[in-house]
Amino acid sequence: MFGPKTQCVVVVGAQWGDEGKGKVVDVLAERADLVVRYQGGANAGHTVDTGEGKSFVLHQIPSGILQGAVCVMGNGVVLDPEQLFAELDALEARGVRTDHKLHISDRAHLTLPYHKLLDRAREKKDQIGTTGRGIGPTYEDKYGRRGVRVGDLRNLARAQEAVRARVAAANQMLGMLGAASAEQADPEEHVQLLERLAPRLLPLAVDAGRVVWEALERGEAVLLEGAQGALLDVDHGTYPYVTSSNTTAGGAAVGVGIGPTAIDAVLGVVKAYTTRVGNGPLPTEAAPNVAERIRELGGEFGATTGRPRRCGWFDAVVVRYAVRVNGLTGLAVTKLDVLDTFAEIPVGVGYRLDGEIIDSMPADVETIARVEPIYETVPGWQKKLSEVRRLADLPAAARAYVDRLQDLAGAPIRYVSVGTRRDQIIEV
Repeated sequence: MFGPKTQCVVVVGAQWGDEGKGKVVDVLAERADLVVRYQGGANAGHTVDTGEGKSFVLHQIPSGILQGAVCVMGNGVVLDPEQLFAELDALEARGVRTDHKLHISDRAHLTLPYHKLLDRAREKKDQIGTTGRGIGPTYEDKYGRRGVRVGDLRNLARAQEAVRARVAAANQMLGMLGAASAEQADPEEHVQLLERLAPRLLPLAVDAGRVVWEALERGEAVLLEGAQGALLDVDHGTYPYVTSSNTTAGGAAVGVGIGPTAIDAVLGVVKAYTTRVGNGPLPTEAAPNVAERIRELGGEFGATTGRPRRCGWFDAVVVRYAVRVNGLTGLAVTKLDVLDTFAEIPVGVGYRLDGEIIDSMPADVETIARVEPIYETVPGWQKKLSEVRRLADLPAAARAYVDRLQDLAGAPIRYVSVGTRRDQIIEV
């Protein structure tokens, strides 16, 4: 993806998350000087298999850290500092050097224990399917202009006073949600937490937008990494079953502090089939026995929560929509090998709604829940793909499947993944 005319590349999920962005970013990061996370928080789960039996699960730190790239967490990220330091310590324990390799925007908002308590209490009532990591409540504080940012720790006393006030308000809300007093937040524990965090967090704090801009000025390759997927975008996803940030490519410029004209290309990552976690519509969801087969073959369990993912067939309506709202200039197809044993593979090419054929994504979930997918069935290849490294070496049926997905999506396929390891990828 990087070249003379593609210095700054965005990688986004083009379905409901869990598309394999971590692996794609890991591969691209080998050629990147800077890898920047632009939104989301510890609700993300990027699994990277580096080979030789080594696998890493990262929730907040950009997966480019495994390639030795300099990594930045932008202002659009909501940062769980305790989880962050647990990740850093785990990487160091496994021999991954992170010294001087990680910078954090001083404008990024902090996710604190009271956010998680609120998230879990609300999930019991609303059952949106959140991870319970405090993401929504942190973004609420951010947009309510009452959050605590990384840079605020430079004036620790003022930040501690702000947190006391926020914990008091949170406890009132927790009481209204039916939480017992034992389930409420302790303001003094929060005050002490900030005191412990500040000495370790502040040395990492930077003006992230300036770091990215200066890297681009030097002609360096910059990779902007998103979390979740386009259909979980708070504006463009299957609302209300969405996350609390803009996961689409438009959020990348805002989330790192650069102008949109700095972005040269947008790569969308899709599975060769479709999954989602939690509640909400999934038009091409497979029958239970088939979904279980895909789940077992693909290891479709959440990296963050361990929850089983709902599984179904490739939905071209969803991906065409993602191509449009992200301005995708290319696609990376992951987990093609999971379909190795299927004799026939249905592909969702459109929807039927109240007897009429539609080829676009409706805005409201009630309508999406009523659509009937229109399938086109293509022959499977029933051959093992894990050792294939060239597009020309794919079995004819597998190549035809990839070509059909490209035609339906309306964007060129640049990468095809045929296994979990970083070397099991075909560059088209």
